[in-house]
Parts: sequence; structure tokens; C-alpha cells
Amino acid sequence: MQMYNIFAARARGSSHALSLTRLLITMKLCIALMLIAVFQVKATAYGQNATIQARNVSLVWIFEELKKQTDYDFLYAFDDLSGSKPLTVNFKNAPITKILDAVFANQPLSYRIKKSMVLVTRKHLQAPIATVTQDSTRQIMGTVTDETGNPLSGASVSIQGGAGNGTYTDQSGRFSLTVPANSSLVVSYVGFETKTVPTDQRTTYGIALVEEPSVLEEVVVVGYSTQTKKEITGSVAIVDVEDMKNVPAGSAEQMLQGRASGLNITTSGSPGSASNIRIRGITSFGNNSPLVIIDGVQGELTDINSNDIESIQVLKDAGAAAIYGVRGSNGVIVVTTKKGKAGAAKITYDGYYGIQTPPSGNVYNLLNTQEMAEVTWKAFINSGQVDANGNPSHVQYGNGPTPVIPDYILVGTNTGVVGSLTEEQLASYNVDYSRGDIYQIIPANKEGTDWFHEIFKPAPIQSHTVSASSAGNKSSYFFSAGYFNQQGTMIDSYLKRYSVRANTSFNIKDNIRVGENLYLFTRDNPSAYTGVQNTSDTGNPLMLSFMMQPIIPVFDLMGNYAGTRARGLGQSPSPYAVAQRNGGYHNSSWTAQGNIFAEIDFLKHFNFRTSFGGFVRSGNTNNFLRRTYEDAENNSINTYNEGSSYTQQWTFTNTLQYNQKFGRHQVKVLAGLEAVENTGRTLGGSSAGYFSDDPSFLTLSSGSGNFTNRSSMSEYTLYSQFGKVDYNFDEKYIVGVTLRRDGSSRFSEQNRWGMFPAFSAGWRASEERFMEGVSWLDNLMIRGSWGILGNQLNVDPSNAYTQYNSTVGGSLNSYYDIGGTGSSPLQGFRLSRIGNLATGWEEDRLSNIGLDMTVLNSKLDLSVEYYQKRINGLLFEDQSPATAGGASLPTVNIGNIENKGVDFNANYHGTAGELTFDLGLNVTRYRSRVVDLPNTYFDTGTTRTGNFVRNQVGHPVGAFFGYQVERLFRDADDVANSPAQDAAAPGRFKYADITGDNQISTADRTFIGDPNPDFTYGLNMNASYKQFGLTMFFYGSQGNDAVNYQRWWTDFFPSLQGVKSKDLLYNSWRPDNLDAKTPIIENQSNFSNNAVPNSYYIEDASFLKLKNIMLSYTFGGNQLTRLGINQLRVYLQVANLFTITKYTGLDPELGGTESAFGIDYGNYPNNQRNYNLGVSFTF
Repeated sequence: MQMYNIFAARARGSSHALSLTRLLITMKLCIALMLIAVFQVKATAYGQNATIQARNVSLVWIFEELKKQTDYDFLYAFDDLSGSKPLTVNFKNAPITKILDAVFANQPLSYRIKKSMVLVTRKHLQAPIATVTQDSTRQIMGTVTDETGNPLSGASVSIQGGAGNGTYTDQSGRFSLTVPANSSLVVSYVGFETKTVPTDQRTTYGIALVEEPSVLEEVVVVGYSTQTKKEITGSVAIVDVEDMKNVPAGSAEQMLQGRASGLNITTSGSPGSASNIRIRGITSFGNNSPLVIIDGVQGELTDINSNDIESIQVLKDAGAAAIYGVRGSNGVIVVTTKKGKAGAAKITYDGYYGIQTPPSGNVYNLLNTQEMAEVTWKAFINSGQVDANGNPSHVQYGNGPTPVIPDYILVGTNTGVVGSLTEEQLASYNVDYSRGDIYQIIPANKEGTDWFHEIFKPAPIQSHTVSASSAGNKSSYFFSAGYFNQQGTMIDSYLKRYSVRANTSFNIKDNIRVGENLYLFTRDNPSAYTGVQNTSDTGNPLMLSFMMQPIIPVFDLMGNYAGTRARGLGQSPSPYAVAQRNGGYHNSSWTAQGNIFAEIDFLKHFNFRTSFGGFVRSGNTNNFLRRTYEDAENNSINTYNEGSSYTQQWTFTNTLQYNQKFGRHQVKVLAGLEAVENTGRTLGGSSAGYFSDDPSFLTLSSGSGNFTNRSSMSEYTLYSQFGKVDYNFDEKYIVGVTLRRDGSSRFSEQNRWGMFPAFSAGWRASEERFMEGVSWLDNLMIRGSWGILGNQLNVDPSNAYTQYNSTVGGSLNSYYDIGGTGSSPLQGFRLSRIGNLATGWEEDRLSNIGLDMTVLNSKLDLSVEYYQKRINGLLFEDQSPATAGGASLPTVNIGNIENKGVDFNANYHGTAGELTFDLGLNVTRYRSRVVDLPNTYFDTGTTRTGNFVRNQVGHPVGAFFGYQVERLFRDADDVANSPAQDAAAPGRFKYADITGDNQISTADRTFIGDPNPDFTYGLNMNASYKQFGLTMFFYGSQGNDAVNYQRWWTDFFPSLQGVKSKDLLYNSWRPDNLDAKTPIIENQSNFSNNAVPNSYYIEDASFLKLKNIMLSYTFGGNQLTRLGINQLRVYLQVANLFTITKYTGLDPELGGTESAFGIDYGNYPNNQRNYNLGVSFTF
């Protein structure tokens, strides 16, 4: 006997909402009047119509929603629903019959309406009956899947024109059908676009359906909960993860570049290097990194396997991020990893293999050996550095009217040797310190060494991930194993990562669930070169490649390293030797991160969830600095360094949620407690004087002297109480209120606690009755938010405390000879840090107003937002008083930075026959301004000419500062008739007289550039035709300037003795070349050429990159079915196909610190072309 369930009808609520705030009323009236003036408004009765929009919901859920909105009850047998499939529905004010027809079309069920009752019964399909002659029909089979290869069970497959009864796919998405010749199949599934497929001679078909665009009901993971997109009143950017993963990169943060408006990411091509991630610009001179939440606990994007990611949301304003309190002051990136999905177990492989290629040609436009000799002669002659006969002299190029290229640049201690070697010289060769004095023989490279391409070579990249997943009524699981290996194009650099993920959940009862998310990975990233160089450190191999003279070969006569041991060629180390030796720098770590959770539903509308998680990380580094022999300045003693670190962080979160709908009123309440603790330790040491360079003997105790040790520890905690209330009236008016109270151990007890409120509101104008006649408008929401967030990231945990330590030797020695013996000092202590109990929370005030619109039957969705972020009590290092001595100064609340900007996002979904395409554009524009600073400014951005950056009140963060070059002095008359300037001479820089006092001084320095872009943008294009797919992704930055510091080394002869540019030799000032590109060739440094920061180095660094182009083909057919493969996709991909820019350096995309960025010290390029072949399949 079947058991039936009859649902009693509920009368639809008729009570009116309470009056809204004056702001909402004003907004409503303004928009209403504008729309009435433009559109003809129709008033229609709802009758038995309903609005229902949701993703992957059950039939029971749909029945519940329909009975709330209509007068109908539903009668059905529970057993009959057992084979029903989840649905995605999107109906707005549609007749109930239209909704039911669509809902039941792909189900093994049918319905009929009797008065106010909807009777649901089991559908009995008959075998297809041909309506044409047997000779003109044949049997076909096939598989229906979604775009990612997941089978669609219950999809309708019929013959266009009604020939035959049609059929439905089984649980594996398979079907078989008898079809007439020259017919077409019509394949449909609720939530997907109907597809027409012409039949041909094939007997097997693989049909992939495209999901209908229905962004409004997309479930978005936000702070500690989820919301549908139409409910969100804060600023949330939703990332298309499938598009994001098309970029081949070692980290998800690199893939995110250009994927969301308001999100700026500057990254490097160096394997394993971290990126600069900023949400809505820069509002601090310290840490601006956003909070990253992975499955509910804090994590990092650097090493997550992108194939494990299900969704990413970027929370940008107070309305969205305030629930995270002080941790979310810089924005929040919320990552949800994959879980098991209902259906049979599924095994998936996704991998690619490719080759990365460095840029070709003379990338720095440098001189060859002969040209270097010629520019040397010109510099000496122009500087008057000649003998009595007017001839220059050089230890390598001889003496005379023209330079002579030697045969050997070094033979023992002799330089510039011309001729052959003697047997005695050959026998004297030695580069081993243990055998006596170094005697090296280095032949001259008369053609010239291309140092860049000696250290940059084509290199492979590969990624492989295997996953298994499934879900049933009682449990679900997702397991994956990943391997990533990126060999750097710089020799002896790479990143290797091995990862494992296990996400499981179990339904103990219908209302009780438990589960865990676990991610384990280990990485090996040996290169000491991080790729984003922020100082003028000349140990950077890439920087050395445009400093090393071309006459120096890579290897000496016996195959050992060659270098600047040969006099007269500078003092730079060999970039090749440095890069290879850096390969001996070992840096490995392992990490475990994740959480365990339990949740219970009770009293119908309540949900309690508890989660405990975090991460544990252990790392080890060691580096052996070998003795060098090839350089002008060598290390004759080897040194070994070793260090280890351990960090753990745990987060304990408990939340209680209440969700109730009263007629047209819906209330959601969230309350929670959270505790976070982070602890860490480091330990290391070094020793020197090893008897051998063999790495087999490398332990700290094996050295013979210079023993050192070091250790450190850190600990900080955060305790939080938070709550949020969301009220929704009639799906039109939405209000949210958030309050969070944080207590941090980083502050003293008197300033430990902070209260941080936020408010948001939204009006869905499209749901108003006067909008019913606007058929092309699907959704229109106007929303706004305001809130206060705190920030603690730039405060050291010990900042509040005054500290003392004991130091031996140096200027800060704390050992004292109290007895006056001169030989028995006693240990003492010195002030090492000045504490400050008054330091408190940095207060971030955020406001946001936005408009979201969906039109043309959800084909086009638009979003535009204006925001402002203002910092009060900026956390900044105190200014040093005269009595501070050597003690570190505390961080205090002084300063203010303000950001204003606009985010824009648009997506279009189109079809043309069997061609489907998607276009996505996002644009980010921000303007940062320093509002308040002690002493009004500070300088940074160190180079050998001085600081290039001044952060000053009234100007953008990171603005470039120096002398404005008007032009080159043309002749002596030009010098005489110009403002007085130190070292002014024809061919040198003529600076602008900013003050107008007719002399050039430090007061004439001005702001000469801005590294902040006018806007950045990302453009994504996807198209599919039959089984082919094409993807293109462009990323660009417009209006940003850069300091090309490479020009200091290559365009000025006296900038040490490195290689110079072709511009210096061929395009420099001469009496017959007054409008030259570079100053006069001379061997003198002074105020008027290379001694001070000026606008000569400033370049337009705007760029447009084609980050990715991919052509794919998805296979289907009988052969795959026989192998048990549901879907097979192969693709060819080219990353970084081109970069359009005026910038003359390697790559205009430049990183840096928060207070000084956009300076090209020799940054690892992120525009190297990459060719990949990939495959993915599911079975």
C-alpha cells in the first residue's frame, strides 16, 4: 500500500511591509519616475502565476515553493519521486502550467491538474515506434553531458518534427533511439539550452548541453554562510573558475589575474614566487594582502591545486567583508573546494605538458665586444682621458687611436694579452685554493657573449591531477592527487609540488551532518631568486645579465667559470655562475591544512555549525656559498647556512543561523564566536671554512669557524564575536546589518577590543509592478553599503612592549668592561625596542554603491560600482627622536590614505545556430591619495642614484619623484642662457626650473610619474561549435608608469664598467646629433647625467597581453563508450602569445613593496611564451 502525503494550502501573506527608510523610498521614487517616462507600464494580475528561480533543487522543494505562491496542493507517492532528478529552474511570473510542463518534461513522472490539486504519477515510457518505413530508419545511441562531461540523467531526446516518441537518458546519460534518415535530434534538459543535432552516418553521438544563463539564483559562498546572487547587497565578484584554470601557472593567485573587477594582481614568471594581491588599490604602506578563506578556514592561494577549486568569490566592501572583522580589512577571497556530486563514482584526469620559451633576440639592446671597445674609446676621448698624443688607454684594449680586441682577457695576472700561450702558462692554470694561488686563463669572446640567453633557456612545465568523487544519500567524497613541475627558464630554478586532497561528508541523520576537508602538499623550490626584486641588489642573476661585459666568456680555457677577475671589465659576478650556484639553495616545506565540521538542523528554521581547522607548516632551507675564483671580488672562504621553521594556526568557529520566511518577509540571522591562534618558531645557524666543497660533508658542525646561531618565536591570538541580520521583503527590499567585536593580542589591554559595524541595503527595482511591461529587463538592483573595519596586519605582536637584549660586539655592543681590565667584559643589556601601549586599531571606513542589471533573457548582465575607502589612524612606524639610539621604533597610529574607484563588469551569452559564445569584460579603476603623514612625506624606492619614490600628502601612493628632464643641453649657448645647474654642459640633462628662481636645486624636484594605473581590465572570450571550443583571455593595464632602472646601467658609461646599450653608441648626443635619445658618451658621473633620480628613466608601462589562447576538441562516440570513458577533451594552448607595450624593458608588469612599486631592477619576466598540449577525461 502506497503512502500519500497531502500538503495543506497556505494562504499567501497579505500584510504590508513596514515603512522603509527615507533613503530607500527616495531611491524607489526616483527610479520609478524615470522608468515611467521611458516605458509603457502595464498592470497585470498575478493570478495563478509564480516566480521560481533556483539551481539543483529537488521536486519536493519546487512543490513547496509553488504551493506558497499559488492555491494548488500536490498529491504524490514518495516512492514515485525516488528516481527524480535535481533541477535548475528560472521562471519569472510564469503560469503554473508552463512551469510544470518544463519541470516534468525530463522526469520519469507526469502530472494532471484536478481543481486545486496537482496529481503526480509515474510515467511509463514506451519503446520508440517508427512512423516511417523500416528501410528508412536506423538505430543510434549516444551520451548527453554538460559542458564539463558530467552525464545528464533524464534528458529528453526526441526527433525534430515529431517522428517517433523519443526517449530519455539513463543514469549514465546514455540513450538509444530509432531515427529516420536525414532527421535531427532535439535534446533538452531543464536548466540547459535545447540543442538540435542533425544525424548523419554516425551511429554514436556525444552531445554536450550548455547551461542556461541564470545568474540570479547562483548560490554564492559569503561570510560563514551562502546567499543567492540576487540577495547580495554587498560588493562580491564571482570568478569563473573554469576560465581561470585555462591559464597555465603554478598558483591560483597567478590564474586570478584579470578575472574579477577590483582585484589587482602583479605576478612574476619565476617558479614559486608570490604575487602582489590587492583588492581595490593600496591603503597601507605595509601589508595590503587580502584574507584568503578556504573551506571556512584561513589559507593561501599560492599552493592550492587549482583543479580542486569549485568556486571563488571576492568580497570587496564592508557589506560583504565586515563579517570577517579585522581579518577582512583588505578584502576577502573565499575559496570553496570540490565536493562529491550525486551519481555514480567518477574518475577524472586533467593534465598538460608544455614548453616555456624566453624572449628571443637582443632583449636589452646591448653592444657586442667590438662595439663595447668603440664606446669605451669615445667615452675616454669625450672626457679628455687621453695621453699626449690624444689616444685613450685601457688595460684590455691597449693604447692607440683605435681599440684592439685581445686574444685573452686574463692569463694569470696579465690582462689584454695578444698572441698564443706558452706551455708554462698552460701548466700554471689553477682555480683550487688548496693548491695555491689562483691562475686563470680566460680567452676573449670576440663576438660577444649573450648573457641573457646563457642563463635563460626553454624549459618544460607540466601538471597532472587525478580525482575521484561521488555522493549518495548518506555520504559524499572527493579525493584528488596532484603533481606540478615547472622548470624555470632561468637555469637551475624550478618548483615541484605534490598534493593530496580528501573532502568527505556524512549524513548521520537527515538533520545531522559531519565532514572534513584536508589538503596535504609538499613543495621544493630551490631557487634563491624570488623573481620580484625590490632593491638594487646586484646579486640578481637577471640584473647581472645586463651588467656583464660581452668580451667575457661563460667559461675559461679549462671549462671553469669565467668572470671579472680580468681587470678593466667591472666588478660584477658572472650571472651564469650565480644562477647555477643558486640552484644549490634548497628550500622545501610540507603543509597540512583543512578542517573538521559538524552541523545540525533543528526546530525547522535553525542551523548550528561548528568547525575546527587551520594549518601546520614545516620548512627547511640550506645554502652552501662556495669559494669563488672568477670574480673581481671573490669569496676565498666557503660558508654553509641552514634553517628550519615551524608554524601552526588553528581556527575554532561556531555559528548559529536562523532562516524563516513569513509570507513576503524573510529573515536570516547569523551569530557566531571565533578564536584564532598562530604560533611559530625558527631555528638556524651557519659556519664557514669547510675543507671541501663536496655537499656530502655539509653539516653545521663540519665547518672550522665563524659559527653563528639564531632563533625566533612568535605568537598572537584573536577572539571574535559577530552577528548579522538580513531582512528581505517581497524579494524587493533587502537590508543587512553586521556587527563584529574583535580582541587581538597584538594590542595592549587598553586598546585590545574593537567594535566594527556595517550596513547594506538593496532594492530590486525589476520586481516592482510598474516594471512588468519591461520585457527585456530581467533584473535591476540598486545597492549600497557602509561600514568600519579594523586592521591589525601591520603591527608586530610584541609592539606594545619595551624590550632589551644582549649583543656582542659592533656599534650595539652591550658587554661592558666594568672592572677596567680591558679583557673581562661583563654581560649587559641594551634597549632594543621601544614599546607603545597606546597603539590601537587602524580604522578603515568603506562605502560602496552599485547597480546590477540583467537583460535580454539573461543574456547580458552588467554591474557597476563606485567605492571609497578611507583610513584613519594608519599603522605606521613612529618617527625617530634624537634620543632613540639603536632601538627599533614602535608602530603607532599616524597617517591617513584614501582610495576611490569604480569597478565594472559585463558578461554576454550568445548563440548563433550551433555556435555558442560568451564574452566577459571587467574593468578596475582606483585613485589612491595620501591624506595625512607625519612630516608630510617619506622617501623610498632605493637605487644607486637615490630614492625614486616619495609618498607625500596630496599625492598617490608610490609616486615617482625627481628632476624633470626638459631635454639635453644643445650647446654652450644653451647652457649659458639656462638656469644655473651643477655640472651643466652640452649633451647633458637640462632640468626644469620648477620654482622659477633661475637655479636648479633640490627644491626643483617634482613628481615625475605614477605607477598606479588609470585602469586595469580583463577580457575573456569563449566559443564552442559542435565539439570544438576556442578560448581567449586578454589582460591589460593602462596609464601606469615605470622606472626602467636598467637604463642607469646601460645608457651611462660611468655607471660602473658593465656592458652598454646600442642607444649610447649610436643615438647619443653629438654636435651633429642635438636631438639625441641618450646623453653624451662620457666617463664622468655628475648631477647632470646619472647621479640623481630624474624623468629620463620614466616610461609608459601600459600593456595588453594575450594571456591565453586555447583550441579544444571534445570526443564522443562508440569507441569511448566501449572504453568506459564518458568524456575526452584535448587542447592546444599558447600562453602569453604577445604583449603590446611601449615599455623598453623585458616586461612592463612590475611588482614591488606597498610603498614603492613599478621599479624595474631586473624583474623576472611574466610574459614568456608557453606552448602546451593538454588532455582531460572522465570515466
